[in-house]
Amino acid sequence: MNKKIIAAFAAAAVLLTAGCSGGEPAQTTAAPKATEPAQTTTEAAPAASESTEGSTSGDSGAPAEKSVNGFSMKVNRADGKMSISRAASKSVSMGDPDTWTIFVYLCGTDLESDQASASEDIVQMLNAEGSDNVKFVLQTGGTREWQNEAFSAEAAERYVVQNGDIQLVDSTALTSMGKPETLTDFLNWGVQEYPADKMGVIFWDHGGGSITGACFDELNDGDSLSLAEINTSLSQVYPGMTDKFEFIGFDCCLMGTAETANILATYARYFYGSQETEPGTGWDYTGFGTFLARNPGATGAELGKSITDTFYDECALADQESECTFTIIDLEKFDDFTVAFNDYAKALYEAADSDLSGIVRGVNSADNFGGNNKSEGYTNMVDIGGIIENCSSYADGSEVLRALNNCIVYNKNGSQHKNASGLSVYYPLQVEGSNELGIFSGICISPYYMSLVDMVAKGYSDNGYSNEVFFTEDGDWFNEDCQCEDFDDEYFGYADEEDYGGASELIEFEIEPTLTEDSYGFQLTEDSLDYTESVEAYIYMVIEGAAVELGETDDVIADWDKGIFVDNFDGRWLSLPNYRLLATYIADTTDEYTVYTSPILLNGKRTNLRIRQYNDYTLVVEGAWDGIDENGSASREIKQIKEGDKIAPLYYLEDGSSFDMDEYTWEAGDEIIYGYLYPAEYEYCFCINDIYGDSYITDYVVFEIDNDGNISFAS
Repeated sequence: MNKKIIAAFAAAAVLLTAGCSGGEPAQTTAAPKATEPAQTTTEAAPAASESTEGSTSGDSGAPAEKSVNGFSMKVNRADGKMSISRAASKSVSMGDPDTWTIFVYLCGTDLESDQASASEDIVQMLNAEGSDNVKFVLQTGGTREWQNEAFSAEAAERYVVQNGDIQLVDSTALTSMGKPETLTDFLNWGVQEYPADKMGVIFWDHGGGSITGACFDELNDGDSLSLAEINTSLSQVYPGMTDKFEFIGFDCCLMGTAETANILATYARYFYGSQETEPGTGWDYTGFGTFLARNPGATGAELGKSITDTFYDECALADQESECTFTIIDLEKFDDFTVAFNDYAKALYEAADSDLSGIVRGVNSADNFGGNNKSEGYTNMVDIGGIIENCSSYADGSEVLRALNNCIVYNKNGSQHKNASGLSVYYPLQVEGSNELGIFSGICISPYYMSLVDMVAKGYSDNGYSNEVFFTEDGDWFNEDCQCEDFDDEYFGYADEEDYGGASELIEFEIEPTLTEDSYGFQLTEDSLDYTESVEAYIYMVIEGAAVELGETDDVIADWDKGIFVDNFDGRWLSLPNYRLLATYIADTTDEYTVYTSPILLNGKRTNLRIRQYNDYTLVVEGAWDGIDENGSASREIKQIKEGDKIAPLYYLEDGSSFDMDEYTWEAGDEIIYGYLYPAEYEYCFCINDIYGDSYITDYVVFEIDNDGNISFAS
């Protein structure tokens, strides 16, 4: 059986592409030596708390509740101080010295059935330098088809990869990889059968961030493991162990979050994760296994540094290093950060009573991850360090930033996220309903931050907000087992009734939108300016009486001191090389560039073309990204546009329907251009976004472009 499996993977190694990122073969070389990361924080700080059952963090003086299911958190409203109780820490080795078992929860999904990414990573494991001290133990499932001849999609199979050999060791009934029972059964079995001095857990698949979790089983309607379910599973595995896992990591997109770290802090010493999406190739398992073969006595921190560096090299092979992030968290220091963050969030919440709008603008200007726009969908994952820094004029963030830096062992960011802090947090950039807020209420790490989220999601704008709903009758906030005690599940129903119809009541004008001979513009009242987050413009092309949405642009002249906004439109628009106009939406804006995303059909499949426009109007095609699907799963693949690819622009109509245009075949040397709009009739309007996610759409003005490219507005 072993020879058959090895032969199947040997054949696969020849045929497989490099996951979903374009043709690189599996690596067979040793892991490179560690290099200096873009950002590294290793300075030690004194511990603020111990984390054992019945112990407390913070200085409230009140005993923390005993943890029933892993951990519990409590905040006394009288003084706002947090206490944290976790299941007793363990440190008795379960195996021979310097041995490693890495449990890989391999949920294949379309990454395997369409692109063979999981099979390629197994090839990488097989190509790693051999060692009797290191083994990977896999559980398979979650995919329609395995792109190798060895694995069966009809059963949940378990394999051991060691010394260049792969062996089937167990087979069980196929159950959803999105069920906590499936994870629990695998880890309980694995810890009993393959205990080691140091053990790690890897979740392999798509991720969606704190709300939707990871491992989306394509055989079960995209069922995924939520953070609450991961906690449930680990809390049932942990009693059968005498030691913590050395690390728990996510070879998934968007899982480098504070909420994830808080769940894992009970069960592991280190957490590995990415704030941003990952390329389809994911981690470099050849480098991973080779590092451990050569350094079996390494700690989780040392292994994490090696994985970070080789992951970044994998991203570079896929030409995606600029988008990448990766962080190693020392979980034994994470409670210190959580306590400090609660103190900070309390001060920020109190400041919000007088200047919520300034705080929201600060949050919205922080880096965010995973799309967050109309075309690609929303993850609502925002950089927690960016939030703290940008809002430090409202609440002193020095202590919480110090605590954050102290729990980050190592992190590395590409140029597009050069200031990312290492961890994200949920924030409602665009609320997707009450279920999303209800899930977050069960995993949030501070009731005061939950209160801020509630204020923003609710669109609160008057004095008198109360966060009493988040505290018990005794005046405590209690979050145990990822559930809020005595909490009304119907409270967040307001999110199901939100109408983002473009008529925000917070927007009023000192000077109404006015068309002059030279421009179109307006002036906001002082109060409305306070509630305004950003101003963009929308362009529509009128075809046979129907308004076709060409998208949005931030090319608007803004005087934020006076609240005056004027169009800066020059009649040009992003286009394919044949001057076919693209519908474009803003994905990201920095001082240096704007990233636009354009809905297209690429070789017949719906996706989004990403284009970076620098301030000098230089244009760079980043590739095509599918965005966030209906289950909240983020695509890992940014496809590079290749010669021969067929691109059909996709457009929306005012009623929300869409249509596509004729295909253009991409040729070598092609570039996206800034072409003039066709001679036709167009409509122009401003979109004024308020701080709560709603907007105000001004009246449309009509303009025409003649055959010479001249613009004339209708009076």
